[in-house]
Amino acid sequence: MDERSSTGRERPRYGFVGLGRLGGALASSLLRGGLELTVTDLDRTAGAPQLELGAAWADTPAAVAAASDAVITCLPSPAASEQVLLGADGLVGRLHPGSTWIETSTLSRDEILRLAAAAEARGVRVLEAPVTGGVHLAASGEITVLVGGDEALVREHRPALETIGGRVHHLGPLGSASVVKVITNMLAFVHLVAVGEALMLARQAGIDLGAAYEAIRDSSGTSFVHETESQVILSGSYDIGFTLDLACKDLGFATELGRELDVPLDLASATAAAFERARELYGGDAWSPRVVQLLEDAVGAQLRADGFPERL
Repeated sequence: MDERSSTGRERPRYGFVGLGRLGGALASSLLRGGLELTVTDLDRTAGAPQLELGAAWADTPAAVAAASDAVITCLPSPAASEQVLLGADGLVGRLHPGSTWIETSTLSRDEILRLAAAAEARGVRVLEAPVTGGVHLAASGEITVLVGGDEALVREHRPALETIGGRVHHLGPLGSASVVKVITNMLAFVHLVAVGEALMLARQAGIDLGAAYEAIRDSSGTSFVHETESQVILSGSYDIGFTLDLACKDLGFATELGRELDVPLDLASATAAAFERARELYGGDAWSPRVVQLLEDAVGAQLRADGFPERL
């Protein structure tokens, strides 16, 4: 395979399905990088920023597929991915043989392998490319991209992957990136619960939380989650652009993987239970850092400090 697409074009025509906060940011990066892009979403208004950047609109995933050599999806659940790929107006029926489906959604290894087999049976090639780092890094084109799939296919689409992400890691065959994405999310959620406990200890000891944030950030105890999500906890918005429903889904993938591989996951299991309690109390649409509110409610004290942003 040379640098041309499977159609012989020097630059593939890309499609994008799923223009939520994360997907919209990824699609906008592709457009700013000069790629030809056709987009769709259940909510047409979600595509307004991409249309302003020059994207074409299609009313269905099938119409996106008909206009594209490769289609990228960014969707909230395995059920949504399956519907977009295989449904009546889905991608597979209109993607030509040799075209590519690139899935950036977070799926389990079993789900991506099952859906990939269905696509490949129709002559569609598949890459998984889940992203990690948060919506704010997606918006700046600096999010990390985890890739699983055939090495030649990765090379073919690397320019697009590097347009949406600051770092691109090819982890091996299909399924590899899903495993690592589940692991990274599991770690992030464990860190989030730990951050809440750390900040509450500082508060109850009478330490200014702004000063505590900076000290932890500059210490051996820091983490990406502390440096980012602690800020929206301290501002009181909790708005990281990621919901408790999504967190519970991803932690379910992690605990399922632990059972499958016979690895005890004590911390992850306790964290999953905390997120389930938070979802019951605050609702699945609440932002995932609201898990820290469980501790705030239990202690009767809020974790707040001046000067922190509502959004990153």
